[in-house]
Amino acid sequence: MATKLKKGMPVVKAWLVISESGQSSIEEIGKHSMMKRTGLPARDLRALDPVLSYPSSILGRERAIVVSLEHIRAIITSKEVLLINYNNPLVVQFVQDLQHRIVFGNNNVTSPHQAMDHTGKEMKDATEVTWGSPSLNTLHSSAKSLSKRRAPTCNFVNMKSQEIEGEGANSTINVSVAAGSKALPFEFKALEACLESACRCLETETRTLEEEAYPALDELTSKISTLNLERVRQIKSRLVALSGRVQKVRDELENLLDDDNDMAEMYLTEKVVARAVDQISTIEEVYDGEREVDDESVDDCSETSTSVKPDIEELEMLLEAYFAQIDGILQKLSGMSEYVDDTEDFINIMLDDKQNQLLQMGVILSTANMILNAGIAVVGFFGMNIHVTLFDGKPIQFWETVIGTCGGCIALFLVLLGWGKREKILAL
Repeated sequence: MATKLKKGMPVVKAWLVISESGQSSIEEIGKHSMMKRTGLPARDLRALDPVLSYPSSILGRERAIVVSLEHIRAIITSKEVLLINYNNPLVVQFVQDLQHRIVFGNNNVTSPHQAMDHTGKEMKDATEVTWGSPSLNTLHSSAKSLSKRRAPTCNFVNMKSQEIEGEGANSTINVSVAAGSKALPFEFKALEACLESACRCLETETRTLEEEAYPALDELTSKISTLNLERVRQIKSRLVALSGRVQKVRDELENLLDDDNDMAEMYLTEKVVARAVDQISTIEEVYDGEREVDDESVDDCSETSTSVKPDIEELEMLLEAYFAQIDGILQKLSGMSEYVDDTEDFINIMLDDKQNQLLQMGVILSTANMILNAGIAVVGFFGMNIHVTLFDGKPIQFWETVIGTCGGCIALFLVLLGWGKREKILAL
C-alpha cells in the first residue's frame, strides 16, 4: 500500500510496526525515513518489496536484520518489527504468533527490579544519566558504578536493554542490567517467529503436495491415460518449484551458520548496550580528573569491549534447530522426487514393452501377409486364360490343388515363426 503525497514528493508505504511490548500499529513511512530509522541501504529495502521477486535472504546489518523468507518481508530492530505486506493472511497469523511469543516471554522472565545477585542483595536495575541536569559527582558515581560491573569479566552478556531518548542537553540514557537466567533478546524472538512461520508454510505445502502426489502416481502406474499424465506433470512442476524455494532457505541458513561474523552482526541489543556503556565510560573520562588504579583497569576493559564478539552459541542453536527442520522438509521433497522419477522409469518400461509387443505383432502380420501373397500368386497362375491339362481332369484334382496350396502357405508360415523364435527375434 503506497501513497503519493504530492507531485515530486517521495512515495510513502504503510508498515505494520510491532513494538517490543507486543503493541502493533500501522505507520506510513517514506523510503528515506525508513533508511534513517533503521540504518538500511536502499538495496535492502528494495529486497522487501512484495511486487519484486527476490530470493529468500536473512541479512544482518548494523542496526537491523532484514528478513525475506517466503511471505515474511520484515525489518527487525532491537525495539520493533516492521512488516510491509501485513494484509497477507499468512502474515496475520505470523503477527499473532509474534505477539503471543513476546507476551509469553515477558511473563516468564523475572522482572529486572526483582533480579537478585548471588549474595542475595537486590541489584540496581537501571542507571539513568541526564546530561546537563545532575551534578558532576552524581554523573561520575553513576558511570563508575556501571563500569565496575564490567570490570571482572569485560563482558556485556548480562546487560539486557538500553534506551536513548532525545538529543542535546535533555538527552537521557537508560541502561538496564538483569541477573539470573537470560531470555532471548527481542530481535531473536522476532527472528525465531519469522523462521517458524516460513517453516510452517513450507511444511504445509509439502504435506498437501504429498497427499496429492502419491495417489496420482499410483493411479498412473495402474492406468496410463492422458488425464493421469497431465496430473502428474502438474505435480512435478509444483514439486520442482517448491524444492527450489526450500533449497534456497536451507542454503541461506547454512551460509549464516558457516559465518560467525554474520551471526555476530545480528546481536542488535548487545550492540546497543555496548554503545551506551561506551558513552557512559566516555563521560566518566571527561568529568573524572583523577583516575584510580582500579579505574585504569576498567578503562582498559572498556576500550576492548567493543571489539569483543558476543557469544554466538545462542543464535547458532536457534538457527541449527530450524536448519534441521528445513533439511527434513527438503528430504521429504527429495523422496517425493525420487518416487516421481521411479514412476517415470516404470512408465517408460511399460511403454517400451507395449512398443515391443506392437513391433512383434507387426512382424507376424507382415509374415502372414507375405505367405498370403504367395497363395494369391498360385491362384493367379491358375486364373490365366491358357489351356492346362489339369483342367481336363476330375473335380477332385481341383480340391487337391486348393488344399495343397493352403496347406503349403500355413506350413511356410509356421516354419518362419519357428525360425524367428529360435533366433530370438520373436518372443512367443
